[in-house]
Amino acid sequence: MIDSMHDLIPGGAHTYSKGDDQFPANAPRVLERGEGAYVWDDKDRRFLDWTMGLRTIALGYRNAKVIEAAVEQIWRGSNFGRPSAIEAQAAADLLALLPKADMVKFAKNGSNVTTAAVKLARAYTRRDMVAICSDHPFFSFDDWFIGTTVCDRGIPMTGRELTVGFRYNDLGSVEQLFNDHPDRIAALIMEAATDYPPRNNFLNGIRDLCRKHGTLFILDEMVTGFRWHNGGAQAYFDLDPDLSTFGKAMGNGFAVAAVVGKRDIMELGGLRHSERRVFLLSTTHGAENHALAAARAVIRIYREEPVIERIWSAGRSLMEGLNSVSRENGIADYLEAFGYPCSPYFVCKDATGEPSAAFRTLLLQEMVRNGVLMTYIAPSTAHGDAEINATLEAARKSCAVYARALNDGVDRFLEGAIVKPVFRRYN
Repeated sequence: MIDSMHDLIPGGAHTYSKGDDQFPANAPRVLERGEGAYVWDDKDRRFLDWTMGLRTIALGYRNAKVIEAAVEQIWRGSNFGRPSAIEAQAAADLLALLPKADMVKFAKNGSNVTTAAVKLARAYTRRDMVAICSDHPFFSFDDWFIGTTVCDRGIPMTGRELTVGFRYNDLGSVEQLFNDHPDRIAALIMEAATDYPPRNNFLNGIRDLCRKHGTLFILDEMVTGFRWHNGGAQAYFDLDPDLSTFGKAMGNGFAVAAVVGKRDIMELGGLRHSERRVFLLSTTHGAENHALAAARAVIRIYREEPVIERIWSAGRSLMEGLNSVSRENGIADYLEAFGYPCSPYFVCKDATGEPSAAFRTLLLQEMVRNGVLMTYIAPSTAHGDAEINATLEAARKSCAVYARALNDGVDRFLEGAIVKPVFRRYN
């Protein structure tokens, strides 16, 4: 069955970031189970994992409290023909973390809720254009975003022309968009931060420009939510978005996402107004009861335990350790961990000092060889001292190979194809 993955599933996976082209040749082809910070493949080989289910797992795999809450609800029923009380309970729980939001609509995927936010913004402002931060990697699989990437095959040109981009930490590029498209931009959507912090009051400047020009400010909190702060990046940076979107770690692996926002905007998707209707989100499984039970358990754990503090601490220890190991091997100029400790990044450079997919592949390959999956770093509460120390020991061995490759050439050390970016025009 594993060998026929690509015969049965386009791309061999249901998310492009899980594809074979994202991993070194020696990575496990499939993963079968997880516990804490560890995963096992179909051959029962164990790996220490930092990918944590595409950043959905912040409380560790197989978290008993979350699973028990979901299973209890499954026995009561996962879906009915009328709303369940848990829909309002989960909404109240989430909104209690987000005092600047009034209403919530649940769905299953981040792409669905970001598109819902864009739809609300267009309806509310009666405008058609969307401004996106071009430095942020992903907002939706829908046309309004994918049409801006090189993977735009199958998307009409009319859809592509309605989305325009600006640069992070460049308020001038935002002002230019408003000047170039006066009274046209319905929404501006971005993450609060990814790898680099905002500078020169950039985020508040964005909010002020949106208010000045009548544009809705949408904050994508898929990654930052449930990692930066219990109240998301909007609490961490003291922001007041009109709409924001959550998912990933909110369900600790269960499929749940949400768009939240101001009442006058969100109500356009409801029944309590006399304006033209907005057909917002109408998904059979959007409020699946057991996923909402899992989300409620997650929120309860965040309230009762120092989850955020543990995530930041684990990430900080790993970042400092990786940079120390890099220095020990004399490759600090070529391999560096950086960014926010709750969601670190690392860059791999070649002998000329340029970012290198080949050296990235080599590092990932050697980490796999030493029992660690680390295509990116998503710290969780399951990453304790033992896991960090094991990761750093794997990094010491991997960095030694990296140093040799800088001198002798990387090609002789690679066992397979070089990893590729998800967004590329051809395979």
